[in-house]
Amino acid sequence: MKKYIGIDLGGTNVRAAVITEEGEVLSQIKSPSYAQEGRERVLANIKELIRQLDGWQECSGIGVGVPGPCDQKTGSMTLSTNLPGFAGYPFVQDLTEEFGMPAYIENDANVAGLAEALVGAGKGLPVVEYVTISTGIGGALIVNGKVISGKHGFAGEIANIIIDRSRKKVNYLAAGAVENEASGTAITRKGREMMPELNILHAGQVFDLAEAGNEEAVQIVNQVVGDLAQMFATIAAVVDPDIFVLGGGLMKSADKFLPKLKEMFDEVSHEALHDTPFVVAELEEPGIIGAAMVPRSHEN
Repeated sequence: MKKYIGIDLGGTNVRAAVITEEGEVLSQIKSPSYAQEGRERVLANIKELIRQLDGWQECSGIGVGVPGPCDQKTGSMTLSTNLPGFAGYPFVQDLTEEFGMPAYIENDANVAGLAEALVGAGKGLPVVEYVTISTGIGGALIVNGKVISGKHGFAGEIANIIIDRSRKKVNYLAAGAVENEASGTAITRKGREMMPELNILHAGQVFDLAEAGNEEAVQIVNQVVGDLAQMFATIAAVVDPDIFVLGGGLMKSADKFLPKLKEMFDEVSHEALHDTPFVVAELEEPGIIGAAMVPRSHEN
């Protein structure tokens, strides 16, 4: 059975692991990423972590998941807000030359989606749309076991899908962008605005209040679910996936909104799309497993 090296690189921590082609983690190590100490420090640390992994020499490739869009032609990050100095740097070439095996880089949402498509909830299906709803909203389109990245690496960047142009502008995203209306951050913001007398700390509280009958919370949840339904209907009209796989922190409250989401999706989508299943992501470690799946996906 083939094995791959997966690197889950973030602005705070980095994990490296040896993982089988079926997604089994054989060995794993974690470290601070040292992102604020510069690119050379980050790279030196990653290389040392790889060499500490049991059996790394037996692996067939290296995959790196990073927080930002990537240019597959140059093997580099397009934007690197959380990893200063990495935009445009030939990350893939560096690792390939260092370890003598093919290396690849991919956006962290894409690697999570790839993991779910190859060894998780979407295994065996040709077109998998992975959507993560947490602090923000992200997506990944996996077709026949391969990530669709697009010309600029922005394919799947669904946060800026506009669900209602009449909404107020919140930040750099467009007015009515779904991330600013239906993400965990948005739900918390709306809860604080509409229920200032309550100490709203996270989106889960709003769902709990709605379940208990709080009118303001019910209003927020209904609007959020409707906004998500419109987002999914828009995506479905473009890619017509075999399945929607939903990940992210908001899935902790999935039982409180997923049935209603599917119902509202059917109201705003084409009738032919109504049999599209919505399922919660299966994997506990999609980031690190997905990073290892990237070199596997390039072998087919």
